[in-house]
Amino acid sequence: MVILTEDVEELGRKGDSLKVRAGFYRNFLLPKGKAQLLTPEVLKEMQLEQERIEAEKQRVKEEAQQLARVFETIGAFKHFADSFALIGSVTAQDLVDIIKSQLNRDVDKRLVTVPEIREVGEYAAEIKLHPDVTARVRLNVFAK
Repeated sequence: MVILTEDVEELGRKGDSLKVRAGFYRNFLLPKGKAQLLTPEVLKEMQLEQERIEAEKQRVKEEAQQLARVFETIGAFKHFADSFALIGSVTAQDLVDIIKSQLNRDVDKRLVTVPEIREVGEYAAEIKLHPDVTARVRLNVFAK
């Protein structure tokens, strides 16, 4: 039995333990550092590495949730000229610029989803901060 130390195409993913032929292990997996013999020490080391990775993922997710709470408490405001019909529309870049000016935070505009805004009113935009965390930002558009 061996445990993979990195992903191997058509064989398995890092951390998978599987049975392979001795020649395949000796001639391919071992020289390229893609697998190790499954011993209790190696298994414990891989489990510790997996726990460390999971803790880091959890930390990143909690950080994204805190940032989402900050974004949800602010409101973004956009001023337009005297009429109620807008010329053009409010874009993701407009929202990114507003967040940058209010919070001094950089947000990638590709992560921002803004509904089509063609008139004055209140809207909700979404910012995808993490695969499991999406922040909703109130966007108020009004005329001067």
